[in-house]
Amino acid sequence: MKAVVQRVASASVEVEGSTVSAIGPGLLVLVGIHDLDTDSDADYICRKVLNMRLFPNEKTGKTWDQSVMQKNYEVLLVSQFTLYGIMKGNKPDFHVAMAPDRAKSFYASFVERFQRSYKLESVKDGVFGAMMKVNLVNDGPVTMQLESPNSSRCTNDVAEPEKTSN
Repeated sequence: MKAVVQRVASASVEVEGSTVSAIGPGLLVLVGIHDLDTDSDADYICRKVLNMRLFPNEKTGKTWDQSVMQKNYEVLLVSQFTLYGIMKGNKPDFHVAMAPDRAKSFYASFVERFQRSYKLESVKDGVFGAMMKVNLVNDGPVTMQLESPNSSRCTNDVAEPEKTSN
């Protein structure tokens, strides 16, 4: 799995002109699911995101000291298969992303994992497979990238070197 994590003052997701989810301060997490991802990949990303110390501690003055859970902030998860896009010339290829029929249930269990690990009401998500407009007010800006250990091995195995002609 891949996750692009952004610290936000606020974020929301719109589908067909209607807001389906919105959060105040917290983390916006764009999530890519690899074809070979398992529950251990989801556990890894969930644990890392919820424990990332991306927020300041006003009491101590430390900049990178508190997690989203310690701050009692919110998380907005957004499925984004294009995180596993590989450019073949000028055209993206998504063959390493999990197929939509499998990814939908995998993503739903991923959202539930976050809700169980943190608080149901503090974890929101977009609409799987929909064309979404993601709005955010980036705080910092702070953007971090994560990849589960299993997925990085898989991606490296399937990546093809560019062919050159002599």
